[in-house]
Formats: sequence, C-alpha cells, structure tokens
Amino acid sequence: MKAFALSAAALALTVSSAFAQTKWDLPAAYAAGNFHTENLVQFANDVDRASAGKLKIVVHANASLFKAPEIKRAVQSGQAQIGEVLLVNFENESPIFGIDGIPFLATGYKDAFKLYQAQRPALEKKLSEQGMMLLYAVAWPPQGLYVKKEIGSVADMRKVKWRAYSPSTAKIADLIGAQPVTVQAAELSQAMATGVVEAYMSSGSTGYDSKTYEHIKYFYDTQAWLPKNAVFVNRKAFDALDKPTQDALLKAGAEAEKRGWKISEEKNDWYKKALTEKGMKILPPSPKLVADFRQVGGIMLEDWLKKGGTEGKAVVDAFRK
Repeated sequence: MKAFALSAAALALTVSSAFAQTKWDLPAAYAAGNFHTENLVQFANDVDRASAGKLKIVVHANASLFKAPEIKRAVQSGQAQIGEVLLVNFENESPIFGIDGIPFLATGYKDAFKLYQAQRPALEKKLSEQGMMLLYAVAWPPQGLYVKKEIGSVADMRKVKWRAYSPSTAKIADLIGAQPVTVQAAELSQAMATGVVEAYMSSGSTGYDSKTYEHIKYFYDTQAWLPKNAVFVNRKAFDALDKPTQDALLKAGAEAEKRGWKISEEKNDWYKKALTEKGMKILPPSPKLVADFRQVGGIMLEDWLKKGGTEGKAVVDAFRK
C-alpha cells in the first residue's frame, strides 16, 4: 500500500508538472479598441492555444498596469515578462530606437517595412544587451498633422502648443518653433480638452481613439513617417519556458507581425473615413508645407546619423540599397 501511495503521488506530480501553467503580464499603452491592442489579444489567444494552455498572457491595455514610459523598464527588470512600446519613445537610450521617427525617410508601408528589415538586426542586438528579446513589431498608419486651424506652412505653427510624445516629435517642435508639451496617448484627450495641446502629429488611429475630432477639426495627410510598436520579452522569462512553449510563442509572434502590418494598412483609409464622418476635415498638405517638413526631416536625419555612428549609417545604407 505504501509503495502504491508513493507511485500515485509521483504520478500526480508528473501530471501536475506536465500541465503546469505559466502566467505572463503584458502591459500596453493603448486603448483596448486600438488595432495594436486587438492584435495583442489575438496573439495572446494564439499562444494559449498553441501551448495547450501552458502559457497564459494577460494583456493590460491603456497603460493600466504601467504608464507608457515605464513599460520597457518593467520588462527589462522582470516586473513584467512581456510588453509593447512605441520604439521612438526610447531614442534617448539608443538612436536605433528612433530611426522610424524621422520625417520623410520612409513614408509608405513598403518603405516602412524595408526600413524595419534594415533596422531589425541592430534593434535585436540592442535589446539583447538589455536582457530582452524582440518578438515582433508593427507599424502605425502614416503620420499626419492635427491642427486647430488651416495652415499653409510650418511658419503658421509658431508658438502652437504641440504634443511631443517622443524625442523626435519634441525635435520637430523645436525646429518649427512650436511649444512642446509631453503627453502620452492615454492622457491626450484630456490634454486637448483643457487646451494643453493644440496640435500634434500622429496617425488616423490615434486621432480616432482619442476623439481628437471633438477638439481639433483639421488633419493634414502628410504621411510623414510610420513609427512602430514593438513587442519584446524578458530573456530570462523566455529561457525559463520549455522548448515547445518557446516555439509556440515565436510562431504566434511571427503571425501577429504579419497580421498587424496588414491590419494597419487596411485601417489607414478606414480611420480617415471615420474621422471625416465625425466632422474632421482631411486635407492634403500644401507643397510649401511638404517642403518645410522635408527640410525638417533632412536636418533630423543628419543629426541622427551623427548619433548613430557606423551602425546607424549601415542601417540607412541597407534601407536605401
């Protein structure tokens, strides 16, 4: 009987171990209805299914677990096992995080994906040095200009209260003579309602999610750049998974990347149509406004290359090849 009891206990332990469940927290900065967040939820469901329930990923949307600037550090320190950030927010840490925030370097989806392929090896290297691993990245729709009045050039935006959510958007404000105000996506609607923000550059997605149309009526479709959200994992947390679960995670990540880029492009026109229906005027930028922003982009690229050094030049050269 004693031997039987010991065997039963060993069997129970084996079964328990085989079905042991790991739970990961995934902090994200954007609203639950945003396409990036919806893609994250689909990714988490895919991992759950592919791992037979062994890895459960809980998505915490709208900066509810950590604020946007805190997410990367939370994953790096192990407070969260996986997270999603807007890469350009971290350009001050390393230039490689900010290359897709340079105006008019890559303006369409084809060029934006090509830039990502050129950037990815250096991006993976930097994250690895910080104890993390890149899982996938997805571009936002092209960035346009939200402003309260009709404009013809950047001179018309002097002293405007400008939302700066990254080093690159703060640099744009400096170059055009606007007043930069640091506001993340979760606080944008309130900032516009209280007059803290009068203009900003972002995608149709951000304008729709934040109900910008309630406060700002003009959107200039400049298609200036396509910044990316990146999803990455804590390396120690990844290494602690068994091989089948690691494979399930990587496969789901690859599928989420492919799906995310497709959805982003499909939603781009949808967002602009939805903003128009809400009373926003979608306008093409004047030739002068485009020329002004291209000049800003040229200055920013030159500055970026100085900071990026040999590695940065290699990325730009690979993109332009």
